[in-house]
Amino acid sequence: MVESRTSGDAPDIAAHGIIGDLRSAALVSTDGTIDWFCPERFDRPSVFASILDEERGGAWRLAPMGEVTRTQQYYLPDTAVLVTRFLTPDGVIEVQDFMPVLQPHDPDHQQRLVRRVAAVRGRVPIATEVEVRHDYGASAAEPVAVEPGIHIPDGHVDLMLTSTHPLTIDGGVVRSEVTLEDGEVALFVLEVVPKGEDPEPCAVDDTERLLDLTSAYWRGWLATSSYSGRWRSTIERSAITLKLMCHEPTGGVIASPTTSLPEEIGGGRNWDYRYVWIRDAAFTLYGLLRLGFTDEAGAFTAWLSKRIGEADADHPTYEKLGPLRVLYDLDGKVPTEEHELDHLSGHRGSRPVRVGNAAVEQLQLDIYGELIDSIYLFDKYGSGISHDGWTDLVTVLDWIIGNWDRDDHGMWEIREDPRPHTTSRLMCWVAVERMIRVARKRGLPGDIAAWGKVRDEIYERIMSASWNAELDAFTQTEGGDVLDAGLLLMPLVKFTAPGDPRFLSTLAAVEEHLVTDSLVFRYDPGADGSSDGLDGAEGTFSMCSFWYVEALTRAGRHDEARLAFEKMLTYGNHLGLYAEQVGLTGEQLGNFPQAFTHLSLISAATNLDRALG
Repeated sequence: MVESRTSGDAPDIAAHGIIGDLRSAALVSTDGTIDWFCPERFDRPSVFASILDEERGGAWRLAPMGEVTRTQQYYLPDTAVLVTRFLTPDGVIEVQDFMPVLQPHDPDHQQRLVRRVAAVRGRVPIATEVEVRHDYGASAAEPVAVEPGIHIPDGHVDLMLTSTHPLTIDGGVVRSEVTLEDGEVALFVLEVVPKGEDPEPCAVDDTERLLDLTSAYWRGWLATSSYSGRWRSTIERSAITLKLMCHEPTGGVIASPTTSLPEEIGGGRNWDYRYVWIRDAAFTLYGLLRLGFTDEAGAFTAWLSKRIGEADADHPTYEKLGPLRVLYDLDGKVPTEEHELDHLSGHRGSRPVRVGNAAVEQLQLDIYGELIDSIYLFDKYGSGISHDGWTDLVTVLDWIIGNWDRDDHGMWEIREDPRPHTTSRLMCWVAVERMIRVARKRGLPGDIAAWGKVRDEIYERIMSASWNAELDAFTQTEGGDVLDAGLLLMPLVKFTAPGDPRFLSTLAAVEEHLVTDSLVFRYDPGADGSSDGLDGAEGTFSMCSFWYVEALTRAGRHDEARLAFEKMLTYGNHLGLYAEQVGLTGEQLGNFPQAFTHLSLISAATNLDRALG
């Protein structure tokens, strides 16, 4: 049997790698356990969720029987095929985990979790236990032995587990034990089967083909990258991670494949990020475009165009929340209401576990700047904006022009009353300015003179109302005195010159109050007026830390920028993956991996590379 963990033995968030098939993803821990998997697509209920509850979440455990002296984990080069290596007194075992992707936009795609176990040296007994728990662990599965394996019914889809070795059922858990010698291989395949369809039997030769084709797919995709700088392996791992969060059937891009991984162990800042955030997806698009991946940009732009085209000016939420919501599900629908799963204990006791996200009911004006900036880049580097797309953007801009000076919940999604956030004003300026650029470059229709007046009005408003002469810095809100790391974006979006004295003094203030070593807090949680309406603490935001690197780069402080960047690389996990935040002792916190962190890493690295020459 595989030794089960207790709640106190739950691995760190960072002790995982990710595999996926551009439809869903799974997290595999360094002890060989699949701790998280939602079958069919990212936002479906999980069947493995032991990362949120060791006892009730469900898991797929696979490890040697007996003593393990050391484990190692790495990816096959330039792929999303994860290898976990177990070193034991009797030999060495490797587990290759992957979800097959055979070709782009495969019409015959079948979702599978493949676990290929190979004896590298010696003679090692291994065991596996598959404990499926449906609906985020709410109910135990009832597996049934059938030909060609074990059938595990589910409410949405069926699962079929097949293997090259005998499988048994014990109390709802599927088990197998096998001893492997040098060169021997055991295969275990969990297939997601749509209702009414028959699964294909597991075959050694077919699985080898799936591994070869999947490896070839990832290497072929990565070969189109235009990056060849100093941090190539780091950038390429981040690019693959971002690609794994692209939902190929719809074009949507999720913020993270997990829900409710805590921003503080034992705390309640636990959110569901398995949705398409306009902000996160737009920045992800920016990161991929920087590396030459235009196919993903085109797919997301098409997804986004549908959302803009569906905006209904007569809908009750239009004036209140604008033509776009902050987040959507993969199909572009408003997600179900946020609710808590009381039956799960949460990661290391961090409750509540949430599904859905109440931020969908917030006004966050900055999203319009981020999405229009990404479309501007797509128009510049991709295939360009269509007539219908431009017409829809003009409608969005009309709404922005009439609403840019409203109070909102801001990019940090405060759960208190709306405020006049500087970053929201800043990104509204970006939206207007980029529309003017596109119209002039392409000769597209628009009232450029009127747009220019609004752009200038926003600029003057920020320069006057958001500037605190006593602090010698821009502040989080108009007339406020709280610093905000989001203001590091000012030169990145070309609102200020990187050497502008006002920005440089703001940067100095951020360094004094929000930077600890290379790590950056979003804002000072203890400052007066900085409350976000939530209890508990949080770590430093890795995205902001990479923004800091880029701000230093643009300010000409290249040596400091490079040192800060290299320090940030030490906070990635053993595979170069990042969660949302870094805690006091260097632990990764929040949902994992986080798209925003990886795209800001890409942006920081490409700009620093260019500056260093």
